[in-house]
Amino acid sequence: MILAVALVAGALIGLSLGALGGGGSVLAVPALVYGLGQSAAQATTGSLLVVGVTSLAGAVTAYRSGNVLLTRGLAFGAIAIGGAAAGAKASGLVAEPVLLAAFAALLVVVAGVMAARQLRSRRERPGARPQSRAGDPIITFRPTFGCHCPRAFKVLVTATVVGLLTGFLGVGGGFLVVPALVLALGLPMAYAAGTSLVVITITSASALAVRAGTGAHPSWGLVALLTAVAVAGGWAGARLSARTDTSKLQAAFTLLILLVAGYTAWRALPALT
Repeated sequence: MILAVALVAGALIGLSLGALGGGGSVLAVPALVYGLGQSAAQATTGSLLVVGVTSLAGAVTAYRSGNVLLTRGLAFGAIAIGGAAAGAKASGLVAEPVLLAAFAALLVVVAGVMAARQLRSRRERPGARPQSRAGDPIITFRPTFGCHCPRAFKVLVTATVVGLLTGFLGVGGGFLVVPALVLALGLPMAYAAGTSLVVITITSASALAVRAGTGAHPSWGLVALLTAVAVAGGWAGARLSARTDTSKLQAAFTLLILLVAGYTAWRALPALT
């Protein structure tokens, strides 16, 4: 039973990260808690390893395919490190039922964001492409100092929120990173999904480093198994995205997240009352 859960959950996590650039990491915590018998603290720690390694493997694949803007991803990830460290520290101060209830609420938000993105993409005219600002600098020092401050503020706020979520709940935050890279940095979607994996790798590693000293150590054997399957799923997802209409994948995954959110809330909320 444990092996089956690890195989199914790992495949879903990897497929989503590889094909959609995010979303799959939110399944890691419920899988570790309800499928693999870990506590909430252990699961949110183990999830960081699953998410980080899977994202790194996916980022390498996307980079080789030419779908990663490495400098932009590294810069965004560096800004998010502070939030990731703060979130990891705060997670140890919260009771497990509260942590799982917050996670259930996050799942609903993730599903809402993904659904909104699908509706918006359907309303766009066929063939219409948003103007890319990927090459536009936000801050310049030569020949004179210049700052596109509204965009800089968007990047700062979004990167910090992504870091906090990663550290606190053990998720990658790809559902926030992808639209942030599109809206704040002006990246085309073709680059945003791959570049988000660079950001997720950085924030996951930062939060895991902070959590290493908290004593909330999961069963690393189970985490390693889940990670190995997720990496394989990510490799397949990256190739699937080039051949499949990802809108169908997003719709199916949105429904799955809502189901997981309902189950997580059903298990967590009674402990709060």
